[in-house]
Amino acid sequence: MDNGQVEAVRRFNRVVTQRVGVLNDQYLSRDRSVGLSRLLWEIEPDGSEVRVLRCRLGLDSGYTSRQLRRLEHDGLISVDRDASDGRVRKVRLTDAGRDECAVLNQRSNELAASMLAPLTVQQRHRLLAAMADVERLMLASQVQIEITDPASQAARYCLRSYFEELAHRFEGGFDPRQSISATDAEMRLPDGLLLVAVLHGNPVGCGALKLHSDTRIAEIKRMWTSPELRGLGLGRRILDQLAEEAQAHGMSTLRLETNRSLTEARRLYETSGFVEVQAFNDETYAHHWFQRDLADSDSSDDPAGRT
Repeated sequence: MDNGQVEAVRRFNRVVTQRVGVLNDQYLSRDRSVGLSRLLWEIEPDGSEVRVLRCRLGLDSGYTSRQLRRLEHDGLISVDRDASDGRVRKVRLTDAGRDECAVLNQRSNELAASMLAPLTVQQRHRLLAAMADVERLMLASQVQIEITDPASQAARYCLRSYFEELAHRFEGGFDPRQSISATDAEMRLPDGLLLVAVLHGNPVGCGALKLHSDTRIAEIKRMWTSPELRGLGLGRRILDQLAEEAQAHGMSTLRLETNRSLTEARRLYETSGFVEVQAFNDETYAHHWFQRDLADSDSSDDPAGRT
């Protein structure tokens, strides 16, 4: 990115923060900042775990505790240990907190309406469409992708979701025991690795490598992204990071196979430098086999996919 792009983002941020009232310590004419108001908004009707609130809003532990104490001091929330697990702290709205949320919701609606009112019908549609696009792209920019132990809770969630989707989409279902293996041991260094993508503390995608040092060939396995984030390039980000990891571990070739029902996955591979080749294994569920020389790094935007 260049300096012009960075300045454009900063200019956009300045316009938005001024227009929505973030600069005012009394957000929506209430006696608290936008940060406190947002924290209050995020508490679910049945209560929320402090850990979940912190992850969702991207706040550190100390700041969250201080803000919660302020809301508790104002009588808007209560913070207690969860009855079923004493290690978990749970936040609940008081009656006063629920009343305050109702006021904030009403005034927030009025603020949103004030942004739309001066515009023509066509301008409103343009603004709303642009906002939806920005919202999804901002979500995409917050996704973090890291090497993760395949036995972790986040990895298990992704792998389970991957298996469930294949079982639904493949003719005749999917049984991982009938497929070429990608065991926990095969997805740990030095034999392999597993990448997991996380958004606001929640796993939203994964992709694995099996590393074969003798042939310098890396197999891509377990490519999956959450349906809610497809179309944002997350699959390509995972694929590109897998290629970087393979190169960093001395591999010269990437290989993968996929099922004919996964048409979006095939598009992803075909536009990411992969070339369809003759079958190089006897994978039960495969109809297409792809290979990529790691010297080739050409790629472009495309929806996410699964292998």
